[in-house]
Amino acid sequence: MEVIEIGAVAVIWAYVFLFLVFTVVAARRAGTSVWLFGVGAERQMIPAMLFRASFALGAALPLVTLWVLAGNPPWFLIPMSMGGAPSGLVGLILMITGAALALYAQHYMGRSWRIGAAEGHVGKIIDGGPFSFSRNPVFVGQVVLFAGLWLVFPTVAQFAVVAALILAAVLQVRIEERVLGRELGQPYADYRQRVRRWL
Repeated sequence: MEVIEIGAVAVIWAYVFLFLVFTVVAARRAGTSVWLFGVGAERQMIPAMLFRASFALGAALPLVTLWVLAGNPPWFLIPMSMGGAPSGLVGLILMITGAALALYAQHYMGRSWRIGAAEGHVGKIIDGGPFSFSRNPVFVGQVVLFAGLWLVFPTVAQFAVVAALILAAVLQVRIEERVLGRELGQPYADYRQRVRRWL
């Protein structure tokens, strides 16, 4: 097991842990649940399932990959040729950068942090800090994190996790934009005009 691979496992597990801790803290500060996938008129079951699967598999697959590589791994866990250590190092740097951005943006939202979107549960518009250059910096950070993880563990299975996360983010952003547009009206429309959806 190489240092880069150990570092990647540490980063993904630390990210998932801190994501959950920040979510619990935000819920306590808000005095209400911030888990909104099952609330409201918008159907969020598909992005919710994709996010949960991405996080669970993103954290578990690197460990499984390292364990089975010692034996005779199935085809979907055999690393693709990616250039070895240089791509792994780039991947680790992307992971650290993506995790830092996602966690900073999540923390920056404060009491407005929500997982999912539902009418009557919308916080105020956050348009400073990382939200001044992207309307969705948490998702951008997560995609960078998981893309970096794939560079460290370039397997078909890990690529499927990245694809699932990207699809989840795209679907969820469309839902959130509809909900925020209805709930926040013109101020949100103005924010959408000023700041790009992604980067």
